[in-house]
Amino acid sequence: MTSSSESGFKQNYQTHLQHLKLKGLQPKTIEAYSRAIRRIGEYFESEINDLSEQQLINYFHDLLESHSWSTVKLDLYGLKFFYQHVIHKPWEHIELIKPPRAKKRPDIVTREEAAQLFNATRKLSYRVFFFTLYSLGLRLGEGLRLEVGDIDARRQRVHIRDAKGNKDRFVLLPDVTLNILRRFWAFHQNPVLLFPNRKGRLKGSVSATTPLDRGGVQATLRKVVESCGIKKISLPIVCGTAMRLT
Repeated sequence: MTSSSESGFKQNYQTHLQHLKLKGLQPKTIEAYSRAIRRIGEYFESEINDLSEQQLINYFHDLLESHSWSTVKLDLYGLKFFYQHVIHKPWEHIELIKPPRAKKRPDIVTREEAAQLFNATRKLSYRVFFFTLYSLGLRLGEGLRLEVGDIDARRQRVHIRDAKGNKDRFVLLPDVTLNILRRFWAFHQNPVLLFPNRKGRLKGSVSATTPLDRGGVQATLRKVVESCGIKKISLPIVCGTAMRLT
């Protein structure tokens, strides 16, 4: 690797980041595609502008030895984006990688297991958050982005913004969820965020400008699931489970 190739790679990488943001991609996609270029750049010592088919075969074969098909697919898409939008070269390796399309249906917790999970979650913010995901059928990111203004109590619906595919949608708001969210908001009274972060504890929640930490939510859910002896985590849309706000 020469200093010029390393310098050129760094410049192209920054251009890659700019294009990812300008295309309006989701933060998770931006991180995945940028991580792909960093990984590929390290593998080929920054010389990735003219990769041959055999080089790509070697790279993805080695990657699959230590990573999942999901990672292989993201690196493939990230490199394709880099070729098309950064170095403006035609992508000629469309049929090179074909990840399997088989999809497994997630195991769904029962109502009894869900109630057990909620009651085992000691921290109020996490307990209400898990119940909201469960009762509205939301993805983690969708729940974290919820704002007070997204709750339409009169029409009994919730505005889900920037959902999958950068599309908005509305979901029905059950009475039990509305009541729980109202009581939860009375605890923190943040004027914008429905689930403000816990860095400043209860006193700091009213002025928080960021939602609950994604990593903290995921770690807490894993611990609660393990403590309950539940082997599955996916939470279906079931609205009738009661929950205590104590």
